[in-house]
Amino acid sequence: MIEIFVFSFLIALTGALSPGPVLTFTIYKSLQGKKGYMAGFLISLGHASLELGLLTLIILGAHAIFRSIVILIIIGIIGGLLLIIFGILTIRSVYKKEYDIDFSIKNENIKGFQGNSFLGGIITSLSNPFWIAWWVSIGLGWLAYFDLLNFNNPLGLLLFYLGHEMGDLVWFGPISVFIYLGGRSLNPKVYKYVLIICGLFMITIGSYLFFNTIFNPPSV
Repeated sequence: MIEIFVFSFLIALTGALSPGPVLTFTIYKSLQGKKGYMAGFLISLGHASLELGLLTLIILGAHAIFRSIVILIIIGIIGGLLLIIFGILTIRSVYKKEYDIDFSIKNENIKGFQGNSFLGGIITSLSNPFWIAWWVSIGLGWLAYFDLLNFNNPLGLLLFYLGHEMGDLVWFGPISVFIYLGGRSLNPKVYKYVLIICGLFMITIGSYLFFNTIFNPPSV
């Protein structure tokens, strides 16, 4: 069972490390809020609450719809391919020097919601098209791989969910504390190599999911 938690954690962490709306909002609230050191934790909690609902809907829908082995194979193949593509794009962004994080965000840099950190975690997640795309492709692929497209293994589902949310929390939480305490930049060389490692990891597990789905397809 522990591999479910570990895989879910690592996959979520690679996504959290990439710049996006949730990270931008975390930086903003860490700089502007009176309790900015808590921003990352509250935003992650809002994000996690939304994903709990989405995961429940996915499992309910999958239990009723995804009964065909062909559909499960297609989901696994697409999920694996997308992970490979995202891994390649992550490494490409590093070499094109598109990986910098700006910690000097001002009010005009934030579009839309600027209020409560918990609600912001929900709203900024919904505003990111990659978030939904991830769950209906990569997320579904790994749920199928671990045979979690039903409620027959509640412990496995819990470990998958907790691992995924922990991947977000261990990045956004410390980032908000770091910024609140006066940090204004990450070491660009360190961040560069972290992203390269994330990209390579995504390519590796994407390839594993792709080929494992083909040669060892999930059962219905």
